[in-house]
Order: sequence, then C-alpha cells, then structure tokens
Amino acid sequence: MTLLSPRVLINAALLLLLAALPFLTDMMGDSYYTGVTSRVLILAIAATSLNLLIGYGGMVSFGHAAYLGLGAYIVGIGAFHAIEDGIDWMLNGYYQLAATLILSALVALVIGAISLRTRGVYFIMITMAFAQMLYFTAVGIETYGGDDGLTIYSRSDMLGLIDLNDEKSLYYLIFFSFLAVLYLMHRLVGSRFGAVIRGSKSNEARMRAIGFSPYKYRLTAFIIAGTITGYAGFLMANLNDFVSPSMMHWTRSGDLIIMIVLGGIGNLFGPLYGTIAFMALEELLSSIPLTIGGLNVGEYWQIIFGPLLILVVLYARNGIDSFLPGTRERAK
Repeated sequence: MTLLSPRVLINAALLLLLAALPFLTDMMGDSYYTGVTSRVLILAIAATSLNLLIGYGGMVSFGHAAYLGLGAYIVGIGAFHAIEDGIDWMLNGYYQLAATLILSALVALVIGAISLRTRGVYFIMITMAFAQMLYFTAVGIETYGGDDGLTIYSRSDMLGLIDLNDEKSLYYLIFFSFLAVLYLMHRLVGSRFGAVIRGSKSNEARMRAIGFSPYKYRLTAFIIAGTITGYAGFLMANLNDFVSPSMMHWTRSGDLIIMIVLGGIGNLFGPLYGTIAFMALEELLSSIPLTIGGLNVGEYWQIIFGPLLILVVLYARNGIDSFLPGTRERAK
C-alpha cells in the first residue's frame, strides 16, 4: 500500500480532522462536540486493544470492559480519599496512572492465564464470568457508591504538566494517546509477535510444529490489551467526572465488539470508524421524535440498531472498511 493510496489519504484526513476539532468547535462557539469526540476516542482506544485479541488473535473476550472500569475506579477512589481523608498523594495522576497500568496488567494476567486454557464458547463465558465478578464487587462496595456510582470531584493532578481540567488539554491527551496506541498496534501486528498471533488464529497446530508456543504469545497479547483498556478507563473517569459499575458490565464489552464489527475486524482503523458509527447511530436513533402506541421510538433505539447491524454482517462482511478504496487489492 503506497503512502498516496486513497485508503491512506482518507485515514490521514480523518486524523487531521480530529486534530483540528477543538479549534473548529471554538469557531462554531460550541464545545459540545469536543467532549463527545473525546469519548469516541477513548472508546476507540479500548476497541483497538480488543481488536488485537479478536481481529488478529481470534480471542473473543466478553469481559474486556472490566479493565475500563478498573482504570476508572482507581481515579475515582484516589479522588475520594484525597477529598474525604485529605490524602493528597492519592490525587497524583502519575500514581493513579501507574496503579492503573499495574493493576490492569495483573488482572489481565490472572484472567488470561485461566481463560486461555479454553477455546470457543468456553473462553467467552470465562472472560464474561470474571468481568461480572468484578462488576458485582463494585456494586457491593457501598463506600464507593455501590450501584449508584462514584462522583469524581477532582480530576487527576498531573503536577502542572497537563491540566486535565482544561477541555482542550484533556482532548489532546486523549487524541495523542489514541495515536500512540494506533502506532503500537501497527508495530505489534507487523512484527514477529503479530505473525505468531495471526498464525495461531489460523492454525495453532502448525505454529507449535514450527517451534512457537501460542499460549505465551496469546497471554502477552491479552495482557497488552487489558493494560491499554485500563488506561482508557483512566481517561474516561477524568472526562466524565464519574465512575459506576455499569462501565465494567459485560454488555459494555458487547458494545466494544459491535464497534469492531461495524468498523472492520482485523483492520487498524476499523475500531475508530466503528466507534464513530456506533456513537453517531446511538445519538441519531435515540433522538428520533416519533411516538407509536404511546411509546417513544427513540427510547428503544436498539430495536432499529439491531437490524442495521445484521445488514452490516450480511452484506458488508468487513464493516465500514469494505467501502474504503483499495479493499479488494489489499485482500489479494
């Protein structure tokens, strides 16, 4: 693929638009879309990490949102104790970030070490079971809000290097974080590590025959994906100023999978396109001003979204990526 191919130009144009978005919204006098796009990019980070498992490794995890919740709760718990108990160091963003990455990696190590010994539906059920265990643990801790969630009254303190209370600063932290994750995935997939992951998805027995241990490579990929999603949770908590157990519910993992399917499984930019499409459809369908039989259609937008997703699966096997120029050439 050349640097001036239509596909590359379209992807570059999208990134440039995202880079310029805060300035465009300033010109329009409405910063609403900066916040919305920040959320899109955070979810795209999580979906991109999950795409490493599903798209390249064939590991369908229904518990990936658990790491999103873990990262968010570390920020929320730190802010809670900093304000309630006066423990100022717990508001330090670098401590929170370090705790997020370490805890997410350790939890991913435990879950991956167990679940990767299974295949197919058993793998799906085990990852979902672990996520639900974490979900119900968060629900049961009343100190941190239980089912009602936890309001974050003070964002992470980055010691003056980055002001997370400034909307633009937070947006560009999220944007450059997404670029870093995108580059990391590009390097991983194109490396020998990525070749082993993809080869294990196609023919695990053959990879063993030529001297590779698929389990170790898959576990490493699982830990990398979980750690990145934990970081996305750190960003999400600072964006929303709120964290709740619903962030780690298995249905949130389902949303991430839908984003990947919409955008194109196993494609670098697929999760970004899928996340944009998912969020746009949710916004548009939920605001439909139509009432049938006393029911507001917008409140049940999933009924419309479901058939649309089925059509994508049936007629656009590679999601939005199928409509980009150069798809056939790349497939060859």
